Amino acid sequence: MVKQHIALILLAGVALAACARTADTAQKTPSPELQQKIQQLVQKTKKNMIFVEGGSFMMGDFGPITRKDKLPITGLYAAMPVHKVTLDSFSLNAYKTTFEDFDIYSEAIGLPKISTQQVSKYFRQPNAPAGISWQQAQDYCQWLGQQVGIPMTLPTEAQWEYAARNRGQYVIYPTDNGEYELGRNVWSDEQRREIKKSVGVDMPIPILGKFPPTPLGFYDLATDSYEWMSDWFDPTYYKNSPEHNPQGPASGELKSVRSSYQVGAAQSLQWGGSVTTIYRRGENPQPKIREEDVKYLNPNDATAVRCASNAAQPFVSSTGTK
Repeated sequence: MVKQHIALILLAGVALAACARTADTAQKTPSPELQQKIQQLVQKTKKNMIFVEGGSFMMGDFGPITRKDKLPITGLYAAMPVHKVTLDSFSLNAYKTTFEDFDIYSEAIGLPKISTQQVSKYFRQPNAPAGISWQQAQDYCQWLGQQVGIPMTLPTEAQWEYAARNRGQYVIYPTDNGEYELGRNVWSDEQRREIKKSVGVDMPIPILGKFPPTPLGFYDLATDSYEWMSDWFDPTYYKNSPEHNPQGPASGELKSVRSSYQVGAAQSLQWGGSVTTIYRRGENPQPKIREEDVKYLNPNDATAVRCASNAAQPFVSSTGTK
């Protein structure tokens, strides 16, 4: 009788555990509406991932190579010295991740939407880049890769610069023609003021895809919001960077960012070099603000993400097309 009683208890325990697992699975199963959103994001991602064939290039401030006077282009210490880098093929998204994209991810993993603070909500314009921390960016790309079925992550600095320079050509500005033309391929101050009027706040509100892409098909490499890189930032890294697929320092306090963030007159960005293909800087991966400001501001408004993949083959959709 004792053995039978113990057996019944064990069986009941197994049944309860099975029920718990079933309930847990049911709880985590996305709704049909969310599943549809995820599938649409997957197809969008496959369509927008641009395959970049690997190769070698001279990374960094290439002024000493291309200029007659041998002077650097920007004089930015962190962008020197120019050095040879050889990359394997990779893919990089044509666009930065939007708030709409990131909302799907947040809903799927049960997190609240970002940038819903009183001021930050103005950044949530249609087709605007989501302002997120480094860890959020990394987690998003890895999650997206799981949905797509191909591992994804943040790009390295070398990958970003190689793509922005049209596979390592000596291109100063990552625009459709290599030039910086206010109002035609980058934001002018007048265009920016019009956006500010429409949203009712005196802040830079970037809208993606307004200007022509680069020759490789990338949008908004020279417009608002920095893009997180996988690398730790070290202004002296180029002095000791390995040639093949450099990954950045093994550790650090800041994470590397590329692209630019509009904080003043559009022309000043050109003068300062922050819209060039060689510009680099470090940002706090987990910036903090005063506790009383948390409900008003998102400290990551200036940093966005453009996901990459180290897959050796191009992304294709279920129909077999890009």
